[in-house]
Amino acid sequence: MRIVLGVGGGIAAFKVASLLRLFTEAGHHVTVVPTEAALNFVGQATWEALSGNPVSTSVFDHVEQVNHVRLGQEAELVVVAPATANILARAAHGIADDLLGNTLLVANCPVLFAPAMHTEMWRHPATQANVATLRAHGAHVLDPDVGRLTGKDSGPGRLPEPASIFAAAMALVDQEPPASSGGPGVLAGRRVLVSAGGTQEPLDPVRFLGNRSSGKQGVALAAAARDAGAEVTLVAAHVEVPLPAGVRVLRVGTAEELRSALVEETGNADVVLMAAAVADFRPAERLGTKIKKRADGDDPVIELVRNPDILAELVTLRNREKRSQLILGFAAETGDGAGSVLDYARQKLERKGCDLLVVNHVGESKVFGQDENSVQILSRTASEMQHVEGSKNTVAQAIILRVAAELGV
Repeated sequence: MRIVLGVGGGIAAFKVASLLRLFTEAGHHVTVVPTEAALNFVGQATWEALSGNPVSTSVFDHVEQVNHVRLGQEAELVVVAPATANILARAAHGIADDLLGNTLLVANCPVLFAPAMHTEMWRHPATQANVATLRAHGAHVLDPDVGRLTGKDSGPGRLPEPASIFAAAMALVDQEPPASSGGPGVLAGRRVLVSAGGTQEPLDPVRFLGNRSSGKQGVALAAAARDAGAEVTLVAAHVEVPLPAGVRVLRVGTAEELRSALVEETGNADVVLMAAAVADFRPAERLGTKIKKRADGDDPVIELVRNPDILAELVTLRNREKRSQLILGFAAETGDGAGSVLDYARQKLERKGCDLLVVNHVGESKVFGQDENSVQILSRTASEMQHVEGSKNTVAQAIILRVAAELGV
């Protein structure tokens, strides 16, 4: 496959050398097109040595080949990493004052941007508007990772790891259906309802019962659905990551609040993705004052009651109203002496009645709060399981593709 790898002028450019190696070792023909600023971080000789191809930044090199047009016309995939705030702005507005800008204007293939910049730049309304414009034009823009940046600051803006960018790029050309079956914008015109994060059940004014969910997978699902062209509503409980731009967000706290929001919204959705980690139980009584340690040494007794089964209720509502709606649930399971993770997952799929079930094997250091995930996708209509492993963004993209396949688009 012929890949154009655009490189922006940011410190994260050094990580892109590893991404280039992943592409070439997979057998792809890669032409690196850096900006002038990028060469201040990693030099031309490095890109030429690793790619085996000449490197240029100017539209006036190889004029006899009309290089500024040829590269984009021949490309089967364009990846830009790091995609700086400047590159995103220029690409969104069609500015073509160098070789990379011209290539992006000409390219008629999947285009993937992997942003990297300081948090303030990423969150700036201008950058968010540029990202929304690029996505509306059919480009795929990853959300940056959250972590340590160039200086002492941390936050969203870190370049995703090369392996994650590679997986996302390959998903565009290897796993995504061809344009005649959907392609980029595979969920265009669809309305997708996503729940994310962990519910928190108040015990007293300062304490609550909760779980370890960070909301990363649900937020990634909302972003992936948005990138696939859907109109997305995200119902977010407690999340520890930035919420995606370009989606409608409803904030909730408890399981009852989550249920109310989802029941209100589900009638307008073509697809429901239930990724929230809903607490199974809540305190029977919410106290108005903080529970104190008693002088007599007696420990308090906390009575718990069941929370509503939201997923099963949404399925019941769909069936009762005879809506054409796909519902996907998540199962965070642990095995025990009575059964394995998949045993319990299959029972849950049958009990809930949803169309697809994404199964996680969870634990103290598994899935919750992590950047990587490994899941099995079970279906009510297909006997074979689908295994997906990688970053939570990669898993989200695979789930969206599976949803599109189930919808027949």
